[in-house]
Amino acid sequence: MRKIIINLLKGIGILLLLLVLFIGVTFYVSVNYSTYPIKVAISENQEINTDSLAIALHSQMTLEEKIDQMYGEKQLLSMPKFLINFLVEKRFPHIYVGGNERLNIPPWVLSDGPRGARVMAKDITGVTTFPVAMSRGASWDIALEERIHDVIGKEMRANGTNYGATPCINLLRHPAWGRAQETYGEDPWLLGEFGVAAVNGLEQNHVMACPKHFALNSIENSRWVIDVQVDERTLREVYLPHFKKVIQKGKPASIMSAYNQVNGDFSGESKTLLTDILRDDWGFKGFVSTDWMYGVYDGVKGIQAGLDVEMPFQNAYSYDTLKTGIEEGEITESDIDTLVLRTLKTRLKYTYAKDKIDYNKALILKPEHIALAKEAAEKGMVLLKNENVLPFSSDTNKTIAVIGRLGDSENTGDHGSSDSSPPYVVTPYQGIKKYHEALGNTVIFNDGADLEGAKQLAETADDVILIVGYTFVDEGEYMIASRDAMETSAKANKLIGEKGLGGDRSNLNLNPIDEQLVNTLAEINPNTVLTYIGGSAIDMSTWEEKVPSILYAWYGGMEGGSALANILYGKANPSGKLPFTIAKNTDDYPYFNPYIDKITYDYYHGYTLFEKTGKEVSYPFGFGLSYTTFDYTNFTTDANAMDNEGTITAQVDVTNTGEMAGEEVVQLYVGFKNSAVDRPIKLLRGFKKVALAPQETKSVELTVKAADLAWYNPETQQWEVEQMEYELYVGSSSDSNDLMLSSFKIN
Repeated sequence: MRKIIINLLKGIGILLLLLVLFIGVTFYVSVNYSTYPIKVAISENQEINTDSLAIALHSQMTLEEKIDQMYGEKQLLSMPKFLINFLVEKRFPHIYVGGNERLNIPPWVLSDGPRGARVMAKDITGVTTFPVAMSRGASWDIALEERIHDVIGKEMRANGTNYGATPCINLLRHPAWGRAQETYGEDPWLLGEFGVAAVNGLEQNHVMACPKHFALNSIENSRWVIDVQVDERTLREVYLPHFKKVIQKGKPASIMSAYNQVNGDFSGESKTLLTDILRDDWGFKGFVSTDWMYGVYDGVKGIQAGLDVEMPFQNAYSYDTLKTGIEEGEITESDIDTLVLRTLKTRLKYTYAKDKIDYNKALILKPEHIALAKEAAEKGMVLLKNENVLPFSSDTNKTIAVIGRLGDSENTGDHGSSDSSPPYVVTPYQGIKKYHEALGNTVIFNDGADLEGAKQLAETADDVILIVGYTFVDEGEYMIASRDAMETSAKANKLIGEKGLGGDRSNLNLNPIDEQLVNTLAEINPNTVLTYIGGSAIDMSTWEEKVPSILYAWYGGMEGGSALANILYGKANPSGKLPFTIAKNTDDYPYFNPYIDKITYDYYHGYTLFEKTGKEVSYPFGFGLSYTTFDYTNFTTDANAMDNEGTITAQVDVTNTGEMAGEEVVQLYVGFKNSAVDRPIKLLRGFKKVALAPQETKSVELTVKAADLAWYNPETQQWEVEQMEYELYVGSSSDSNDLMLSSFKIN
């Protein structure tokens, strides 16, 4: 018996040793995976007809090789590589898609990138990390956004990738959406303009841009299971115009389908979205890839819908599934040919493109990239309230109090797919402290845990800076592994079990600890500014009147603390404007529940909803203060009428009437008071950011195309331009008190 036990223990020991060796080898191979070139080197004078090449290569493929073009990597081999690198090594591995050694076809590789390239190359430890997209949307500066994505594109290429899963252009329907920080705001026109700029910035570096998530993705905690019901007119006029503009004007190589269902079909299996609208109506020539995992379930239905690539692993697009589909007559090999050939035609253009620069690792974190990150953070900050508090003086012999648990936190946004890894982060406290070093001032940080100590500090300080808001724990991509768990909560319309990391907010209040801090300190010192860190609107009703000054600083990226100091002390003038509306009463927002399996999206949301229903708001869409003042005069148009294909140009003089240089966002809205159908009171149809020196005047021109005023008639399935008189508004925000009024006719 003893001998049997000894032999059994030996056997167990050998098995454990083999298991340890297996884990060790798996870990080593996963971390030290093979890398492959994504470009083909050609001479300066060589010209390649990539369409012809794609046709020739495709004609030589077996059915198995064609299917190999339609997914990321084999799941069994690639899953350990992905998980070990992502969770242990804190870097995003290269997922090589569509390579074919026999035919010498290089693969393509995805990098996420809403706020910076991912760290992917093994010897790269950090990348330039920008403020989140919502902050950049608040800048209303599309030239800035193109410059940012130019940098992101360069750093993606330096990481050995050529496909950027950016920009996110989903519409902000409700501020509690967890991934609000990844998009640009609530208005389709604003989203479209920023989306085009982002695509242009990426594509000039021969990075395939991939706008996402197509379509109606704006609830996070139920994203894998929710069915969004929407009527045709709402879909076309509210939730798709920005995608249409980005596709037709930006011409991205790809687009990413959403997780959610739309009118009963998952987005990756929706022929209505992927073929009828995207290709047949809009003329899209590129390829569609799924969101990662749970993006498609029925491979045959995906092919019938027009879904080109399943990411990141082969699952629904398995050989057996597709071969069976062919054998049973549900699909044909010709259907597969269509998908594979258009993907090849698109990506080979990038494979053989002639680069103007060498995309080496020295491009990453160049000083000008870091300077751009700070500029972006400054230009996105929105000053909502200022009772003669800001800018603080830069006098000497001062004591500055930075109070709040987030005051010295490296807080750049969520930790999901939009995460970016900078080599350092300047916290608010660090940025303010650095600013005052040359002045010899004392900067004291208090995390607010000791309320009495924080109160005493606030009473004696010259300047009080309260830092409140959220982190990746509170909002962001919903980090949960189980689809079944998500479905259980969605069907119950409430959270069942443990909540995942991030996700949608359950309400719009600050965390209780922040609320208590603000209510305790708000009225102690008249030189107090509340600085909010977060991705979207919050409910300020319980303390708004008590606080002398309110600044939205968002998630400010790697240089956010430096930018904050420059704004607070007047080295930079705030020029951001709200890219969404902040309600007076949070019940006035559209219905929102993070845990829900079916929801209807209505025609109105954001400022169109508040204006149509006459609901009072705390701060209107497009609102933001400055340290200077601007005056609008001489509002004219070059015509008072046009036909259905015409254009009218509006002109207005804007004068900086203050004593400090600043930038103003001139906004143009068109009104539909005389419409024969139900339409918004007005819609944004143009904007321009203009820099003005003190007392300087500039004439600003904005154009309106008749085609951009059309409504979608579901009965005729056509866009129709009404012949009537339209209101034309120009000014500094969507509030009627901030706008000048004119009119024109379409005959």
